[in-house]
Amino acid sequence: QVHLVESGGGLVQAGGSLRLSCVASGQSPKSYALGWFRQAPGKEREFVAAISWNGADTFYDDSVKGRFTISRENAETLYLQMNSLQPADTAVYYCAADGFGRGSIWSREYDYWGQGTQVTVSS
Repeated sequence: QVHLVESGGGLVQAGGSLRLSCVASGQSPKSYALGWFRQAPGKEREFVAAISWNGADTFYDDSVKGRFTISRENAETLYLQMNSLQPADTAVYYCAADGFGRGSIWSREYDYWGQGTQVTVSS
């Protein structure tokens, strides 16, 4: 069992920045790949970024490449640095853990999920 808690969401103007954090605890979180997904009202949950268990590999959706950076510290704290935010980035952002360890763009590959943190970007 892995427990995930996100923080760092909030309200920001377009062009601004936010950094999301996710703390993983429980059984061997260091062996899990971690990812960020988001879900806007009326839309399906979508992949944002992922990082492998050792931080060697990162993956990004095309919509955030060059603006968002995923990283992990001590293998148990996940970050998402979000720059040049746009109103289209408004969503609830979820942290997720993938037991396979390599990271995936597919939500079905993730075993555990956090409760989410709201990000709102005003125009």
